[in-house]
Amino acid sequence: MQKFIQLWLGQAASMIGSAMSAFALTIWIWESTSQATALALLMFFIQLPRILLAPVAGIIVDRCNRKVLMAIGDAVSAFLTLAILLLYISQNLQIWHIYVAGVVNGIFDQIQQLAYSAAIATMMPEKHYSRASSLSFLASYGASIIAPTLAGILYSAIGLSGIFTIDLATFTIAIATLVSVKIPQPAIASNPQPTRFHLLQELSFGFRYIVERPSLLALLVSVSLFWFAHDIGAALYSPMILARTGNNARILGTILSAAGAGGVLGASIVSIWGGPKRRIRGFLLGMAGAGLSKIVFCFGQALSIWIPAQFCSSFNFPILGSSNEAIWLAKVAPEVQGRVFATRAVIMQLASAIGLLIAGPLADRVFEPAMQPGGFLAAIFGPILGTGAGAGMALLYAISSLGLLLVAVGGYACRLLREG
Repeated sequence: MQKFIQLWLGQAASMIGSAMSAFALTIWIWESTSQATALALLMFFIQLPRILLAPVAGIIVDRCNRKVLMAIGDAVSAFLTLAILLLYISQNLQIWHIYVAGVVNGIFDQIQQLAYSAAIATMMPEKHYSRASSLSFLASYGASIIAPTLAGILYSAIGLSGIFTIDLATFTIAIATLVSVKIPQPAIASNPQPTRFHLLQELSFGFRYIVERPSLLALLVSVSLFWFAHDIGAALYSPMILARTGNNARILGTILSAAGAGGVLGASIVSIWGGPKRRIRGFLLGMAGAGLSKIVFCFGQALSIWIPAQFCSSFNFPILGSSNEAIWLAKVAPEVQGRVFATRAVIMQLASAIGLLIAGPLADRVFEPAMQPGGFLAAIFGPILGTGAGAGMALLYAISSLGLLLVAVGGYACRLLREG
């Protein structure tokens, strides 16, 4: 795994910079609008191109050099960061600029992520798949520890421009390490007649591959329902905390750092342990643990509840995520993983995008007014969740968290999934 770890270190550095920029943008958008919808729309616009282009991206990953594709993804992200930085410095930055950047970044990030996922199977034997997946979670959650704390402190000192400058420096590290690593390329099937019919076959290949394997289809349905419920809550996470703390960026950064700490511990354990032998059990137990922890989190109105609940929630994601990824890596042949993983991404991201699209309007127009003093839900849920700013988002977050738990229970009840 030596070469993979080298690649992973560069990507981890880039993740820290990107997470700092994302945190700073979250604060800037919330200060500018005070609406959950504005933040949810940013997440939606990042997802939208991934849904539309994932099948084509899968073909590209299976047909092109995966190392080059990853380098292009890093370069485009760096260019977009520089563009937003220049707009901000010139005092011309508007929210729609960030949405456009999110769409463009979503296109190339989709290709980069697929190339990275598919590269794992060519860089190491199957016994290390769970470890490699857990290391990816370790990088992500490690960034979640460092980035929010730093960004929360630095935002008031160096502002958006300073944080974006740091992000640009981390992109340089990522590209430099990527260039120095050899990524084996699987054999590419010959395609002497690139007809329209053949293209349609290519685009539908991943879907047909999954449908013909009922256990993979059941797994995809389960994880898609999970991310639908999860991302309703994810869209509300930052605005809910900011609303309940009077726009306190440091508190939000502290909670996000707790999330990172939980994720790092979970990823570290999986990396050393290698994951459960029955990977589907790790997947379902991780979902159940995340759902229970998030239910506790939504009742909090202080760090004493938010921090341990968020820590426990994030602890479960490397377990469920690495187990899920290891199943796909083991059951899908390396030469077709780009197309199959692209289909998987389309379904999951479609479910996620629907959750993001409905979360903001539901929070701003239904649940927040209903949980104000005198609102029609305040009398029922007010004694538990409180009333006022953020209480409506907390109630919707509680509903989405209960959904996570129900998906896990439903997975255990499904024999095809449980024994697949």
